[in-house]
Amino acid sequence: GLLSVIQRLKGSPEQELRIVLLGLDNAGKTTLLKRLASEEVSTITPTQGFNIKSVHSHGFKLNVWDIGGQRSIRPYWKKYLGSTDLLIYVIDSADQKRFEETGQELAELAEEESLVGVPLLVFANKQDLVTAAPAAEIAEGLSLHTYRDREWQIQACSALSGEGVQDGMNWISSQIMNRKK
Repeated sequence: GLLSVIQRLKGSPEQELRIVLLGLDNAGKTTLLKRLASEEVSTITPTQGFNIKSVHSHGFKLNVWDIGGQRSIRPYWKKYLGSTDLLIYVIDSADQKRFEETGQELAELAEEESLVGVPLLVFANKQDLVTAAPAAEIAEGLSLHTYRDREWQIQACSALSGEGVQDGMNWISSQIMNRKK
């Protein structure tokens, strides 16, 4: 999981990365964060505020900020965006009634000055559910192809089972390696 990605990165001593994990409430952000940290994912409660997980390996520190997605918390998202190295945006692929809302939130984030040029990984979560929309359909609905000021990737996944999560982390690893060059 996350540890193997960090081991491949082998950053210089004390190198840190700041990753912000956002998305609407109930998209699966905390489940994804726990999956990345190799923690138990069977009992998750809605995030009130934020969670931070840091993993140390080979002198490398990855700080992942999971910020609640309730409507009342979203106006505060921008306070957490400074010095962000990568944005992970999580979407509940089975909650098609909220696609427009999540698309608007992502579009607003993409326009934030502090995120200009910051790579974006969209996890199309909950692909294990029969009602889940395919990642390609979500990418089209979000107009990701119009994001020309940054690298972006959409990754189908299930944070619950872990399927697809490692593929997303591999993309993050490639982004970090490209930035070092």
